Amino acid sequence: MIDAHFHRGTYDTFLAFEGGERRFFGIHPWQTAETPPDLSAIRAALVANPGSGVGEIGLDRLKNRVISAAQREAFAAQLAFAADLHRPVVLHGAKCWGEVVKECRQASGEIPAFMFHGFSRSEGLLPEIFAMNGYVSVGAAILNDHAVNYRGMAAALPDERLLVESDSAWDDDLAHQAQMDAIVNRLAALRGTSPESLAALISSNIARFLAV
Repeated sequence: MIDAHFHRGTYDTFLAFEGGERRFFGIHPWQTAETPPDLSAIRAALVANPGSGVGEIGLDRLKNRVISAAQREAFAAQLAFAADLHRPVVLHGAKCWGEVVKECRQASGEIPAFMFHGFSRSEGLLPEIFAMNGYVSVGAAILNDHAVNYRGMAAALPDERLLVESDSAWDDDLAHQAQMDAIVNRLAALRGTSPESLAALISSNIARFLAV
């Protein structure tokens, strides 16, 4: 199963690839309040798990139009962990991708790779994202027949920058497999390739994202 972003627990982030799973540790922006969270456990977990990454982290305007200082502080601190430990990052940026890219820009020389999870409606940022060794992960929104712009973006993404994700709780193997098959099949049709070829491409991209 190739899934660049799924969850076990409320915000526990994982990535599945051929050969196993990889854990990512981070404080989701929805978990930050007005007081910055204690991030010492996150750094300790990253140090104790050398193969792990940082995420899902970022900024969010979906729940509150104003990004709190605590949310910004938590994001900056976790980017610093990724830079210091040379770990890949999974990013969240609902309704504020421009600000997320701006923050990442400052650390892009030290952070080896970024996954832009749930990315949409900000195609003008793509050249900068790719320049930072960023990948865009396509999810279940591609199954929505009304998501014309999203489908157009997914169809046009460069092969070498493409990932796929469920962004769901993986608690049922058959249901999860069916969801991922549906995403891959629809994306393959939009890109004019076979599901098998697309799966092989995604597998290669995940290996490059992790092998940093």
